[in-house]
This record gives sequence, structure tokens and C-alpha cells, in this order.
Amino acid sequence: MLKLKIVSPEKVVFKGDVESVLVPGTLGSFEILTDHAPLISSLSEGKVEYGTKDGKKQFDIHGGFVEVKRNEVSLCVEM
Repeated sequence: MLKLKIVSPEKVVFKGDVESVLVPGTLGSFEILTDHAPLISSLSEGKVEYGTKDGKKQFDIHGGFVEVKRNEVSLCVEM
């Protein structure tokens, strides 16, 4: 299980437990799963998708950054 926090300049978009996160990296989309290696990456325009126990949710972003460390995923995005 991952702890996901998604923030935009205006608000906290989502905060909670998820099974996976798919993000549009500037060099291509990639998926973050439990025990992913630590990383920091820029994000390009595209869709962010995350899977919760209630199903998959997605939304569009215009760019941003993602940081992964110790099963905690932080996204700072422009929407």
C-alpha cells in the first residue's frame, strides 16, 4: 500500500492510501507500486491515474513534479 498526496497551488486534490499511481513523466508515463525505488521526476501534460480499494480514478494535469520515498508518493501538479 502507498500513501499518496496530490496537491495543486489551489488545494489538496487527494490524500489517502492507494495501490498504484500512473503518472505522465517527461520521458514517458510510468507506474509507481509498493516498494518503488526513491525518485524525483518532472511531469508533463497528461493523465494521473491512481487505484484505490474503490476503483481507479483519473484526472488531467498540465505538469508538475513527483517524489517517491518509503512508500510515500507526493505529487505537486498544475491543473
